[in-house]
Amino acid sequence: MDGLFEARKVARYLFAAAGLGGLVGCGDFQKSIDVPLPQYDNQLVVECYLENGAAPRLSVTESVPYLDNGQAVAAGSQILALPDGQSVQLPTDVTVNLTLPGGRVVNLPFRPGLDAATGKYYTHSGTAAVAAAAGQQFALDVQDRRGRHVVGTAVVPTFIPIDSVKYKFNTATDRKAYFMTKWTDPAATTDFYRLMLHKGKPANNSETDNDIRDRLFNGLPYAQVTRYRFNPNDTITATLYHVDSLYFAFRQSVRDARNANGNPFSQPSSIHSTVQGGVGVFTVLVKDQKTLILK
Repeated sequence: MDGLFEARKVARYLFAAAGLGGLVGCGDFQKSIDVPLPQYDNQLVVECYLENGAAPRLSVTESVPYLDNGQAVAAGSQILALPDGQSVQLPTDVTVNLTLPGGRVVNLPFRPGLDAATGKYYTHSGTAAVAAAAGQQFALDVQDRRGRHVVGTAVVPTFIPIDSVKYKFNTATDRKAYFMTKWTDPAATTDFYRLMLHKGKPANNSETDNDIRDRLFNGLPYAQVTRYRFNPNDTITATLYHVDSLYFAFRQSVRDARNANGNPFSQPSSIHSTVQGGVGVFTVLVKDQKTLILK
């Protein structure tokens, strides 16, 4: 994605220069210029999260230049219009194969749809649920007729249970509650977690979404506590994912890239993909959940 981020650097430089010009000059020195941008080759973008007992689904989209005007559609692609007014480029000539731990290869056909529970779109899906046990490895193979080929492997993390969830209101008059999620970290390994809190029915939008590593609590019980933000009768669900280091790094890089986007004073941030040959993530999610009603 060198071309993409080089274009982003150019855009940030122009934005910063325009701002500084407004500070140091008061005359009308406006001039239109054409900035040549480097050639950018669209890449396959893969996002696949496997879960034990669930049918496999993934999305395969296509990256575009950062300053793309949305008019050019690559051959072999179609545009999917999203409800928020945005659009995404879907390559339609992609073959997806998932290799199960026993070696059997399962084809996931192009079957676009919307997950009603999460509100997320997917492009390819299987019909049979996968069985995933700790330590097993899955492999993903994605390729199109234009020579692009994305591969990745994912090992199933161990299950880490939530020990307890608790809440406490601050005062009788204010009645705001914090929420605490507690679990015990294994001592023999370096571990990474994603902790999400949902209010009401767990869905796509979360109240909190934190990435945590055990650097300061390796082998110890750990409690993650929110501020006083919840109300009486709220239903809070804590979801704890035990994740691998590659997925943890991917999420950190996505957050950094999002924060850098549009900021003329920050350095461009690349995505740490867990796949090779393209951009994206392939991982197995292992989770525990607990729900409380705040009374």
